[in-house]
Amino acid sequence: MEVVIVPDAKAGGEIIAEAMARLLRRKPDALLGVATGSTPLPVYQALAAKVAAGAVDTSRARVAQLDEYVGLPADHPESYRSVLRREVLEPLGIGVDAFMGPDGTAEDIPGACEAYDTALAEAGGVDLQLLGIGTDGHIGFNEPCSSLASRTRIKTLTEQTRIDNARFFDGDMEQVPHHVITQGIGTILDARHVVLLATGEGKADAVAASVEGPLASVCPASALQLHPHATVVVDEDAASKLKLAHYFRHTYVNKPEWQGI
Repeated sequence: MEVVIVPDAKAGGEIIAEAMARLLRRKPDALLGVATGSTPLPVYQALAAKVAAGAVDTSRARVAQLDEYVGLPADHPESYRSVLRREVLEPLGIGVDAFMGPDGTAEDIPGACEAYDTALAEAGGVDLQLLGIGTDGHIGFNEPCSSLASRTRIKTLTEQTRIDNARFFDGDMEQVPHHVITQGIGTILDARHVVLLATGEGKADAVAASVEGPLASVCPASALQLHPHATVVVDEDAASKLKLAHYFRHTYVNKPEWQGI
């Protein structure tokens, strides 16, 4: 995988937004896989700025969701569908009709998971999937020891994850759902280009394990080592545990500008 070390989160957001813009110029109806959380916000902000400046047209772009809470209505302000509408669709001028996501309110959740996997395939597959990473190496809600071949499925949230997410629910953990639907690791690896953004010293161990450690389900993000086009964008703090940081810097500085990431 390619590792790009940047000064800060804003610089990482700019690099990834430019990769998305190049993709959309080449393929205007590209399917972008998006993630929630604070980490990807610089990407969405940078891409929205390009749209506002007329540097890229998102009118035909499509957006696919990475994960969703089970049981929250789609119009709940903290459903990931609502979050992505506020943070991605509206700033980019993309309509809800161009948005794909799993149905977290379905009576048949396993059926809804299978249907979403099928829908992604029928849409032609994800062209670029944006990911964050947890301190334990999880991607999406694929926690440690998730199958590296897993497909979209229901997962039970750990107590710590529910505690962490309580800040979005007025500090009340009891409002945080116990379950989520998440794209599996195998589903994520189907994307043509996978881009992982990590910032902060707290992610340094996970980044090092994912990039330089062994391929192991205990670190789900290490599965990206199997992908033919995986890019890991990290700030200096998140890169601080990488043994090959000097090499990664050298290769990125010396690659052809037209190649992008």
